Amino acid sequence: MTEIPYRGALEIAAAIRNKRLSATQYLEYVLSRIEEYDPALNSVITLNTDAALTAARAADQAVTDGTVLGPLHGVPFGLKDIIDAAHLPTTAHSRIYVNNTPIEDAAVTEYLKQSGAILLAKLATHEFAFGGPSFDLPWPPARNPWDTRMFTGGSSSGSGAAVAAGLIPLALGTDTGGSVRNPASLCGIVGMKATYGRVSRRGVIPLAYSLDHVGPMTRSVADNAALLQVVSGHDPRDPASAQILVPDYLRAVEHGRIDGIKGMRIGVIRHFFEKDMVADPAIVNSINAALHVLADLGAVITDVETQSLQTFSDVNRIILLSEAYAVHQHWLQTRPQDYAEMTREKLLPGAFLRAVDYVQALRNRPMFTAEIDALLDKSDVLITASSMDPPFPIDDPEAVARCYPRSARPPFNLTGHPALSLPIGFTEPDEDVPVLPLGLQVIGRHFDEASVYRVASAYEHATKWNEVYPPHFL
Repeated sequence: MTEIPYRGALEIAAAIRNKRLSATQYLEYVLSRIEEYDPALNSVITLNTDAALTAARAADQAVTDGTVLGPLHGVPFGLKDIIDAAHLPTTAHSRIYVNNTPIEDAAVTEYLKQSGAILLAKLATHEFAFGGPSFDLPWPPARNPWDTRMFTGGSSSGSGAAVAAGLIPLALGTDTGGSVRNPASLCGIVGMKATYGRVSRRGVIPLAYSLDHVGPMTRSVADNAALLQVVSGHDPRDPASAQILVPDYLRAVEHGRIDGIKGMRIGVIRHFFEKDMVADPAIVNSINAALHVLADLGAVITDVETQSLQTFSDVNRIILLSEAYAVHQHWLQTRPQDYAEMTREKLLPGAFLRAVDYVQALRNRPMFTAEIDALLDKSDVLITASSMDPPFPIDDPEAVARCYPRSARPPFNLTGHPALSLPIGFTEPDEDVPVLPLGLQVIGRHFDEASVYRVASAYEHATKWNEVYPPHFL
């Protein structure tokens, strides 16, 4: 057992099905890691211990009976605590929802259970998936496993920390302005925001209806593809759900690993991170190094240009704040003191946006979407930065205020294109700070997550960054 904290979900499922690993023993091992390491990380809000152990025993009995429960047979998973699970609290990391216990599963929770996966934990988030790393809430903010003084990224902070630290192999987060990809890039894991409408949001507390996504967070591209495969598909109870065929994502991963990416066209939106918002040199250098790897693998790399990053982000922000204030108006007026200060300060500007601002943003949105579509007419995927800075101190409000908005993620919530954050290396260590993870984004055409996975898989196989783990959690 001492050799398996970072074993992949697909490997674990295969080992359980083949009787090389007991689902019950593995779950007990994971629980022991959470007990040992989570006090330093604060990634878990609620443990589902008894029900999870019952499910694990059932998974072992199914193997004895010759039954396969699904592709994730016996594998534990965690949910960002704005995603419902029947009869478990969904707190949204907030006093306002501290007593909220839903009676049915979210769609994605239901699909994961049907795949044979076992719900183990509800995981920390920024309050209502917005706020920030707040210290004035009933639960402390999650911390980065690479250096617990550092920010995980958010708002899917507990999901990022738990997966990166090897506490759990699979987790789901949500992404409205980058909240899957931010902790993925700062914690050194893989995070996918699929095409808008690909994954049902039924049973997920909304932040901004037209921007919200649910996305997988894993340590490898293959596990990410497997998790997206399970949670994708049309849901008639989500009005934004798309009735479009879901391809075989694992085949795309295998295609990238074995057949490579020779001849694939990759457009680089370089001005996002070198001109519009200048990234830390470590980010720029690592992206350039990653592009060299992709070129050596046979990809055709070309710089491309579109609207400025700030223009995309401004439109996204107007829509997000308008819709988020509409969700929270009643509580902001009746229970403002129950929000964290950081959440309240971020939500309130939505009260002062005019209807005309929101309408104009919605009118601009299709034009910006068409601009990204035009780039993808000439490229198979696009690449740009994810975060513009490495992880920064979690308890430094000035650092949080300065660095948190510095990203190139919001454009793809606005346009709905699939976007994946992928580890591309680490900072140089110094006397006070160990190595910290760095990431980039791979963006694809609408409903073409397969091409994104193909490129990501080829790069991961060539570099093996996903096999480097936080040293204090081995």
